[in-house]
Amino acid sequence: MAEIYGLFDTVRLAAQNGIVELVITLCKAKPRLLLSSLFHHAIECRQENVYSLVYGTGKRNYLVTLKDGSGKIMLDYAAMLSPSEKLDGIAGAALQMQRERQWYKEVESSVVTATGASPFKEDYLKAARLFTQNHKELHEKGEKWMKDTSSSYIIVSALIITIMFAAAFTIPGGNNQETGFPVFLNEKLFMVFIVSDAISLFSSVTSALMFLCILTSRYAEDDFLKSLPTKMIIGISTLFISVATMMVAYSSAIFLMLRDKLWIITPIFFLAGIPVIFVWMQFPLLVEIFVSTYGRGIFNRKVKRWI
Repeated sequence: MAEIYGLFDTVRLAAQNGIVELVITLCKAKPRLLLSSLFHHAIECRQENVYSLVYGTGKRNYLVTLKDGSGKIMLDYAAMLSPSEKLDGIAGAALQMQRERQWYKEVESSVVTATGASPFKEDYLKAARLFTQNHKELHEKGEKWMKDTSSSYIIVSALIITIMFAAAFTIPGGNNQETGFPVFLNEKLFMVFIVSDAISLFSSVTSALMFLCILTSRYAEDDFLKSLPTKMIIGISTLFISVATMMVAYSSAIFLMLRDKLWIITPIFFLAGIPVIFVWMQFPLLVEIFVSTYGRGIFNRKVKRWI
């Protein structure tokens, strides 16, 4: 008996530290260890690789509905706040809130599927209230992060809208006094200017509208799953496009007017590439939001049967 209790402590410690191989080895040797609230502890410690092992067991439906010694179900542990070391590895309070909601929804889906009960059952409603209570501060920080980020980006978008709208009516070279058509109408570079100006204007308007949608969102818990991140992805992506095409429009206009003065054009073209630094610095954030929202996810539901 002392031996089995010692193994209980060992397998829980392995689950806490995410040592999947040790968990599998011990559970295969002593299947009773599966009943040691192993997966409850994995959820509490946010060890997704250990929790995913439940999908490879023959008694999954039984295990996900199992209560631990204190009478708590898995969903109660999913409603708890992640350990600080887990949250600190995620950039931004909004993405932290998204990860917490992903955990809760994953466990809820497993439990509801196993029991066949309505997600509005009393136990589930209690867990939902517990999630809201435990994540109140993180929810507020996530909302603030989204609003602050959107407010900063929308200023850039508005500035580009103003510039590119004005540029469409102050074209390089001016208009022919007799016909009213642009002087460089038949120049290929002029077409590049017009097209890039239009793309920059439309994409910056789209970006501003997306950030405005974020600022006016209701910020419900489930909005952090896909709604808010999707708007942020569209807003940042279109802002990148607007910045890039703005610099193309500027460069083409400069070349049209100063095509014979290469000694001036060359350094100007070099300086026009400086805004790319802005894109380079913000691109990792865009990738992280996209992967977190539309990537393969942190859970592996296709774990091969191992016990």
